[in-house]
Amino acid sequence: MKPDFAKYTDGLVPVIVQDAATRQVLMLGFMNEAAFHQSQQEGKVTFFSRSKQRLWTKGETSGNFLYIKEMIPDCDNDTLLIKANPAGPVCHTGAATCFSEANPPFSLETLERIIADRKKNPSEKSYTSSLFAKGINKVAQKVGEEAVELVIESKDDNRELFLGEAADLLFHYLVLLQAKEFTLTDVLDTLEKRHK
Repeated sequence: MKPDFAKYTDGLVPVIVQDAATRQVLMLGFMNEAAFHQSQQEGKVTFFSRSKQRLWTKGETSGNFLYIKEMIPDCDNDTLLIKANPAGPVCHTGAATCFSEANPPFSLETLERIIADRKKNPSEKSYTSSLFAKGINKVAQKVGEEAVELVIESKDDNRELFLGEAADLLFHYLVLLQAKEFTLTDVLDTLEKRHK
């Protein structure tokens, strides 16, 4: 794969970067041929900065690199879509994406980030931190308990209780993934391999 850099007079092709796990659009940048090759070689998104007039690896100052999972050309071979795993906030404002909404919708990825933060920065007031402090056996036990409670509630027709138990199971499952140092992306990758 080689984008058609000659199509534009400045030799730059637009690059849309998307979160590989959430599919959320993170940012737009531009690559020249040198930036494209460096991105391929290093596995980190590198752009050509029009303001600095040089190659610029996203995260070179902040450490919030964009690790490339897949590069896809469009149908005309003059625009790239890069699916990447961000190492932190993407926008210079500290937001997860340059296209942040004022009140972004709550998602599993948001919850996963909160849980990861509670593990990394424990708080005495946090239930999640207390679970991590009790160790893997307690976390795994809670997943088992919540699974049984969900099965019991599934036998009845109480929507509120069923959804409450489903939420409890999902939350504790995400805590277990973090305790084992895995992410939703790891699970989705496994499911994707099975699908193929």
